[in-house]
Amino acid sequence: MNYETWSPVYREILADFGFDAGGDERARDELADLTAPFEWPRLDATDRTVAIAGAGPSLVDPDHPDREDHLARARGADAVFAASTAARALRDAGLAVDCMVTDLDGAPETARALTREGTPVAVHAHGDNLSAVREWVPRLDADHVLATTQARPVAHVRNPGGFTDGDRAAFLADCCGAAELRFVGWDLDDPDVGPLKARKLRWAARLLRWLERRRGERFAVLDGRRAGLDVDGFQLGDG
Repeated sequence: MNYETWSPVYREILADFGFDAGGDERARDELADLTAPFEWPRLDATDRTVAIAGAGPSLVDPDHPDREDHLARARGADAVFAASTAARALRDAGLAVDCMVTDLDGAPETARALTREGTPVAVHAHGDNLSAVREWVPRLDADHVLATTQARPVAHVRNPGGFTDGDRAAFLADCCGAAELRFVGWDLDDPDVGPLKARKLRWAARLLRWLERRRGERFAVLDGRRAGLDVDGFQLGDG
């Protein structure tokens, strides 16, 4: 995903939520100062099925009736990219995580443990998490941190695309050459989330619709909702 392709979508997100690009850029620059270049070949997913683990109750709630099915589907993938607290849930269930994707608002201690074990963690900086970046990034093993932003990339800070931890994990797997994306722990209609989180989930679904059209793939997580996801103005080329 090059920034010129992502930028119009990013501007629409900023306008919808009233976010400030300047805040994203300040957090991005702070993250750049706290991290080092990451060796991208470590996340090469060419010809691999990557499970994109969302932090929905179907995965993170130990008592959810569908949890075992989601765990089995993650177990059957070639690699697992896990969003936020999904990484902790998978580890607690005895499953390995190949990359954690997080803005540090959930399970930062898991991010710390993973980097200290040598597992990559994609740490995202945005306008609302500068304090978490300052608190937690210095406590991670810098050799295993991939720095990401939703603003224009600078230095070694990358922008793979995506907005929430979950859909950003999918865009990251796409950037890493994944042959197939498999979604587990995704509850886009979770009735227990607040209004802001519900809006973010709607954007996550819209961005996944864009990604599946760019990839020429069908994501089962979007079955029954594609008609309501407008991505006609989003670029479908290779950029």
